[in-house]
Amino acid sequence: MGRGDLTGAEWARLRPFLPVSNGRCGRWRDHRQVIDGILHRVRTGVQWRDLPERFGPWKTVYERHRLWSADGTWERLLQQVQAEADAVGEIDWDISVDSTVVRAHQHAAGARTDPPPAPASEGAAKAEHQDETPGQSLRGRLVEVVLEKIQVPRLGPGRPREKPDSLAEDKAYSNGPVRDYLRRRGVRHTIPEKTDSQAACLRKGSGGGRPPAFSEERYKKRNTVERAINKLKHARAVATRYDKRGYVFLGTATAAALVIWLRT
Repeated sequence: MGRGDLTGAEWARLRPFLPVSNGRCGRWRDHRQVIDGILHRVRTGVQWRDLPERFGPWKTVYERHRLWSADGTWERLLQQVQAEADAVGEIDWDISVDSTVVRAHQHAAGARTDPPPAPASEGAAKAEHQDETPGQSLRGRLVEVVLEKIQVPRLGPGRPREKPDSLAEDKAYSNGPVRDYLRRRGVRHTIPEKTDSQAACLRKGSGGGRPPAFSEERYKKRNTVERAINKLKHARAVATRYDKRGYVFLGTATAAALVIWLRT
């Protein structure tokens, strides 16, 4: 077994949730071998054509990753691992949201321009969900996109969990649309008020309303999202975008997050 390959225990956790047939020509080539090849590329950033021979034909490995990025297989695998963690109380539902910039390699050119992922993290500095939003998009829209995608299934009966206990963000997210959206969702939030907003309230006097509640203690936990981003960028194929298509790059980032959840 090579460095970075799935261990026997990790493989046993993923195997029950993997597709059995490719729907076109019978059974898949050995999933474990192919997944190890995908994870090797995610970790090292090597070109697909330069994958070591022990992972099988490079095109098979690439096509499996491309398909699973498109059909949601990577996301479903991550959700199942998260469901196991949630069932034993290992998910901290006080989450934080932030965005990050990923530089695109020249090999990523030639396809539709797509932005980097924006992770939401839970308290153990593990990415809970990631999504892509345009680099120039409003921060409020980013929050909505990320929170609407959070979905952790139950191992038993019951609806998937979709709402965090609380949310912490920095001043860049301190605006009316973000706060209104979180109130509608019933999500408690800790966002520092911008200086100009505080000054505006003071100028209005009693008619300016009360400043939003703010918990210094809760805000200290916001560093988990920076640590989650740092862990994701340990994977070279996440730190630098080599994938031309946005959905494939998001699959790469999700596969990296899956490894973190399996090994933390």
